[in-house]
Amino acid sequence: MTSRALFVTRLHEASLAADRAFDALNADLEDACLMLAAEDQAGRAWCKANAYPGYTSYASLNDLPQRVTAFGDLKKRLDKQAAAFALDLAFDLKGRRLVLDSLWVNVLKPGGTHSSHIHPHSVISGTYYVATPPGASALKLEDPRLSMMMAAPSRTKEAPEDLQTFVYVAPAPGTVLMWESWLRHEVPANGARSNRISISFNYAWA
Repeated sequence: MTSRALFVTRLHEASLAADRAFDALNADLEDACLMLAAEDQAGRAWCKANAYPGYTSYASLNDLPQRVTAFGDLKKRLDKQAAAFALDLAFDLKGRRLVLDSLWVNVLKPGGTHSSHIHPHSVISGTYYVATPPGASALKLEDPRLSMMMAAPSRTKEAPEDLQTFVYVAPAPGTVLMWESWLRHEVPANGARSNRISISFNYAWA
């Protein structure tokens, strides 16, 4: 008797840490993220009004690759990763391509969280990690079948990763994670003593 995996959920994981001039790029990105956190008054106002525990440019700025050279450099690298992930997913793009349609900064304070969510109106979503100090939150991914498991028992702690209900991925600076945008995910409480800094993004089918 055999069993086989069906309807697999893929997670694309890569690192830019070995890229040429990575240290300079990552430092420039960190400086840019902190600069925006200090100077983006509209973003700061949105975070205050929505009780966001830190800073995000999600609701205030939509031109980061044009605004700061480092974000433009990051976009080029993310474009390559998105194209590779699309091939891995066997997407039939019908002569079109996936294009970056949003990119935003997240500066999560110690103790801050980002509740479970999906990214509607996009195909691939993901995050690039700039600063992950000791104790920084992992990314928590949820089995998309969770709401349909009815009376199923819980999984054992020893269950293989592909059978776990939740999977936690602890990124390092330079890590790129990508997933299909319907995959529910969250950021648990940041246990670090300093900011967890990341740059999230969406790709649409153009």
